[in-house]
Amino acid sequence: MFTEEQIKAAHGKVKSGADFPAYIKEIRSLGVTHYEAYVADGHIDYHGAGNFTVTIPAKYSPLAIADTAAIETFKAELLAHQQGRTDFLTFIKMCAVAGIEKWATSMDKMTCTYYDKSGSEILIENIPQ
Repeated sequence: MFTEEQIKAAHGKVKSGADFPAYIKEIRSLGVTHYEAYVADGHIDYHGAGNFTVTIPAKYSPLAIADTAAIETFKAELLAHQQGRTDFLTFIKMCAVAGIEKWATSMDKMTCTYYDKSGSEILIENIPQ
């Protein structure tokens, strides 16, 4: 199975949202089946076969997540990030302000789903292959 070091090495190659598809391909090849990334502190739970999980600890001081999702603002800022116009920390801060609590990425479905604080799906995106 994959290790925290392998995940960190793959994530270290991500400079903007434009790098996301290559990152997904790499961690999928390591055996990651899905993961959840939490905006509030940056910890990420990576899952593999047989209930295997590696948790990457919090990366920054806690951020307050807005109670109400600003969906259109989030979509516009997400697009900017995917086009490489913002770095990861800028994207994370925008998510918090826009009310995005976490996202979950499925390697089987090749989707990334964004959630608000109530657990409602805000956006489901297909990951380019």
